[in-house]
Amino acid sequence: MKEISWQEFEQVELRTGTIVEVHDFPEARKPAWKLVIDFGTEIGKKQSSAQITDLYTREELLGKQIIGVVNFPPKQIGPCISECLVTGLIQDDGSVVLAVPDKATANGLKLA
Repeated sequence: MKEISWQEFEQVELRTGTIVEVHDFPEARKPAWKLVIDFGTEIGKKQSSAQITDLYTREELLGKQIIGVVNFPPKQIGPCISECLVTGLIQDDGSVVLAVPDKATANGLKLA
C-alpha cells in the first residue's frame, strides 16, 4: 500500500450524489451499468459506468445515494465517457458493494 500525505487526500473530491438514470451497457467488456448521478447544483449531473450488476438491479439503483469522486478527468470506457468514479468495496468474489451514506444527505456534500 502506498502512503499518501494528508494534502494529497484533501485534493480528492468525494461527494454524495443520487443515481437518477440507469442504462444498459452492452458494449462493456465486463457487465456494467451506465449511470447518471446528480451531485447537486454546484457540480450538476455526471455520468459514469459501474461494474455493479452482480448485486444491484436497475430498480435498486434508481434514487440510491452514493459516494463518488468528481474531480478525476473524464475517462473513455468503450463508447461511454466516465465523468466520475462511483466508489465501492470489492469483495473476494469480485462483486462490488457500493459505498453509500448511512443516512439521506443533500447531493454534493463533501466527505470529510
